[in-house]
Amino acid sequence: MPAMFDVAVIGCGPVGAMAANLLARQGLSVVVLEKETDHYPLPRAVHLDHEMMRLFQSAGVIDRVLPDMIATDGHLHVGADHGVIRYMGTVGKPRPFGWANDYFFYQPEFEAHLRAAFDANNGIELLTGAEFSALEQHDTHVRVHYFLNDTKMHLERTEQHLDARWVIAADGSRSPVRKALGVTLDDLDFEEPWLVVDAEVEGPVTFPPLAGVPEGADLQRLSVMMCDPARPATVVPGRRNHRRWEFMLLPGEDDAVMMQPDNVAALVGAWMKDVPHTIVRAATYRFHGLVAEQWQVGRVFLAGDAAHQTPPFFGQGMCHGLRDVANLAWKMAAIVNDGADEAILATYQPERDPHVRGVIGAAVAAGRYICELDPARAAVRDATIRKAAAQKAGETAADLIPAISAGLVVSGTPGAGVRFVQPVLDDGRRLDDLTGQGWRLFVRSAGTDGGIVAGDLPDGGAVAAWLDAHRAEAVLVRPDHYVFGTGSATDLVAARDRLLGLRQEIAA
Repeated sequence: MPAMFDVAVIGCGPVGAMAANLLARQGLSVVVLEKETDHYPLPRAVHLDHEMMRLFQSAGVIDRVLPDMIATDGHLHVGADHGVIRYMGTVGKPRPFGWANDYFFYQPEFEAHLRAAFDANNGIELLTGAEFSALEQHDTHVRVHYFLNDTKMHLERTEQHLDARWVIAADGSRSPVRKALGVTLDDLDFEEPWLVVDAEVEGPVTFPPLAGVPEGADLQRLSVMMCDPARPATVVPGRRNHRRWEFMLLPGEDDAVMMQPDNVAALVGAWMKDVPHTIVRAATYRFHGLVAEQWQVGRVFLAGDAAHQTPPFFGQGMCHGLRDVANLAWKMAAIVNDGADEAILATYQPERDPHVRGVIGAAVAAGRYICELDPARAAVRDATIRKAAAQKAGETAADLIPAISAGLVVSGTPGAGVRFVQPVLDDGRRLDDLTGQGWRLFVRSAGTDGGIVAGDLPDGGAVAAWLDAHRAEAVLVRPDHYVFGTGSATDLVAARDRLLGLRQEIAA
């Protein structure tokens, strides 16, 4: 074990494992501490979006995870009268980011794939059975104390420690690291009890007759939210024969009683009719809207559920966490590899907190109307949402993601802070496969400023069209695929180097 790692990641769920792969891919030394001896064997998170697929490209794991992903067609909300009130579908729509908007997966497989990449990504050191106990912050590093449990060898718990320049705490909603730091959570005033059931099924889900389903929409390929005051419920597709149901618990219902096999079987059976199925898991959750007051304390950074918890109505919980670590990874790599100023890490929370709150706000707003139990108010809700949805025709869940508005962006320039497009190229590859994963400067025409000339790309004119739409001569894209800014190529590179505090210019 080295005298000091660049980064210690605490927690090896999807967010922690992804952090390790992104960091090590860029040459940083990484150790991951995980208190369990193996990854969790049952499904929890099930959904991710196109931005996560692009990050898997960045981390070099896309070929591992893609075979076990299923692309689906978006979200459908159904009102109390069993008529559609909101449709966020993607059938027949362009894919400007190179991937479908919605993917579903089976978390145990997904985690195994991320861990399998550790050896390929510069030999990430994984310590299983390593339970965090305390930390000490110093001027140049953090000392992490942990108990090492070896249940296979039946050895006694031993307390050990290691040093790292930074720590990323991806240790879940109960986060021992967050508690050790004394960080409190901002409660966004949403808490509802739901029963989550996973099953393996041998046929299609049976839906009641629904009115207003858009032409071409396949209910088996949509996440369907039944906003029924009798019992709100969600039916979620999954990879291969996996399906998920989420049922709101009604006032007076007891968690333990509702998790009894007979009650679970009755709830799921109504959707399966004569289709054979096996219940894999049933658990009750409180769907929360919570955000940490501080995401950074010294050299320690909270990420994923340790930093925020969101109701699952748009499937963005895990996506938030993967965006967190992508944001941290490129900045830490810029410091280690390019001599950027450590002060850039102070932009982590200003960039991510408003982003997360915006999406959580949308999820909480949806949760409030989804969880309406009064039939009269539900009828008014249905009419109101239908009217609003008609004015936002073509809406998809991707539209919920706001631009980065503060931090390492050139605010005020057209397109600053948005996710940059990733067109599929003429040869079937995607843009990042051609241009690489670091800073990318795209220019309208060749000149002394350098950069990738949009007209030379075999992308059907997609990047040139983006520049035209934003009336920009050049666009500089960050390593996490968000637009740094638009304008003069020379000015953009100078602004980047100034904001990063670089001692020498890095490649763009």
